[in-house]
Amino acid sequence: MSRNEQLNCQWQLARVPPAGWPQNDDFSWLSTEKVEPEKDQLLSRTLYLSMDPYQWGRRRSGVEVPGEVCHGRTVSQVIRSRVSGYEEGDYLFNTNGWQQFGLTGAGISNFSYMHPRKLDPALAPISTAIGVLGMLGLTAYAGMILQCEPQPGETVVVSAASGGVGQVAGQLAKIRGARVVGIAGVQKKCEFVTQELGFDACVSHLSDDLPSDLAKACPDGCDVYFESVGGCVFDAVLPLLNHASRITVCGFISQYGNTDGLNPRKLWQQKGQSRFDKQAVAVHDLFVGNFVEEYQSAFLTEMGDYIKDHLVQYREDQWSGLENAPAAFMAMLKGGNFGKTIVKVGAE
Repeated sequence: MSRNEQLNCQWQLARVPPAGWPQNDDFSWLSTEKVEPEKDQLLSRTLYLSMDPYQWGRRRSGVEVPGEVCHGRTVSQVIRSRVSGYEEGDYLFNTNGWQQFGLTGAGISNFSYMHPRKLDPALAPISTAIGVLGMLGLTAYAGMILQCEPQPGETVVVSAASGGVGQVAGQLAKIRGARVVGIAGVQKKCEFVTQELGFDACVSHLSDDLPSDLAKACPDGCDVYFESVGGCVFDAVLPLLNHASRITVCGFISQYGNTDGLNPRKLWQQKGQSRFDKQAVAVHDLFVGNFVEEYQSAFLTEMGDYIKDHLVQYREDQWSGLENAPAAFMAMLKGGNFGKTIVKVGAE
């Protein structure tokens, strides 16, 4: 075995990030020795790495510490296994993080969060395990279907509608018979949302008059709002909320680069509280980990059928090469992605 074949390239967190958006200095590129699995562990090579906004929150809040491999969910392939039921060549959904090779199993912190799930490439492209058939899809399903329960004829508004979670959430609402209005960025994203995903309308948050544009797209107000953005997008939705409307709070991506040190969730609640009280609005915080044990199996079956029957479309924004992970991550946080952001690390 050559020296290069024994090395594992990885991105580590270089420092506790300062306030604001990610910078190149937040990450360190290293080559370390590839570690062999011990009893009840397996070694896998990363094929696809998921880029998600929540990762920035982990780094800024101190959940990740300098010197640790940057966290990230992955699709990988088993190289060597000392875990019963997992064989060399198996494809997995696991949590290798931002590195070429990772250990999964007893004593490994990423194992305690999510046990590896075997993937069948004959059923769907394996990259979907970190997209529409993964935590992303379950996030959309949990927030839209389980928490907000859209009804036929209701108006549903989805922020970040062309992003990974938003595109799935809106299509699930359409399947339930709702009228769905998306909010996206540039014109090509808005066209994708209506022409490819089948939303009834889509407005741009880059508009000079977003509140007016959204009000025209929602003549009967808003019954369900899928919140992923905050800021001016939430400001435009707030006066449209109907009595007994429902909100699922997935995130506040427009606020993740703030330097004021204030809590975006708390400020969001304060801004909306008066309207929430007046209209008896139900607000649900969305933590996908709360839904895995009870709902993941049913979700995978239901979503798999939707994809097979072409009721749900999805778009991936793939970057090539682990070395480009920080660039992909920064672009995604600032809205430079078009679909679910994925870094292709290795060949299938």
